[in-house]
Amino acid sequence: MGNFETILYDKKDGIGYVTLNRPQSLNVYNIKMRDELFTVLGAIKDDGEVRVVIFRAAGEKAFCAGADLTEFLTAPPPVQARQVRFDRDIWGLFLSLTQPSIAALHGFVLGSGIEIALCCDIRLAADDVRFGLPEVGLGIIPAAGGTQTLPRAIGQAKTLEMFLTGQWLNAQEALKNRLVNRIVPRGELWPSAEQLAQKILSYNYAAVSKAREAVIRGLEMPLSDGLELEARLSKLVHQA
Repeated sequence: MGNFETILYDKKDGIGYVTLNRPQSLNVYNIKMRDELFTVLGAIKDDGEVRVVIFRAAGEKAFCAGADLTEFLTAPPPVQARQVRFDRDIWGLFLSLTQPSIAALHGFVLGSGIEIALCCDIRLAADDVRFGLPEVGLGIIPAAGGTQTLPRAIGQAKTLEMFLTGQWLNAQEALKNRLVNRIVPRGELWPSAEQLAQKILSYNYAAVSKAREAVIRGLEMPLSDGLELEARLSKLVHQA
């Protein structure tokens, strides 16, 4: 797929591995990383060989310590900015993936790091993880989907507490508030994510993908419509 400066990408036996790779900068999300992720996510979306995706990060200190505000807050002219956003809707592309995704989180998971994690279906956390959303304290808001995805994960009250007071969550607090699915020792994080991916791979892919679709799409519907969606997707699985 080509060489990247800020990420690593590999696939093996049905699993795609996306590794944020700016450890010297705490894997801070910058424009180069956005563009490279956009390329990789587009390739994953169209790759029928990839059945599960694992998102992880290099280095010992952070999954992602937020966005590089020196780049993202240096705005180009409005017309150009709108065009860039249209051409690089990374978050929309993230959420459009049809493959199940796992986030393997360690160290600092701040700002855009949380927003990346929230785009994933399952979140594993190392016991050293620390979550935070510092944007409001910096005079901005979480603008990469965090205001919408976080309350869907942990509820309105806890989300507003984090936004408005700058509260951070450790691993146990994140688990209690349902921000993560499971806590594992730091040294077991990547193997645990791979074991989980292998478990998903062991099941019928049509059943996995349609069950996932039913949950994600159904949450945005009235119950009656969600039940109709479930029935339609169930028939598709039986016909596969």
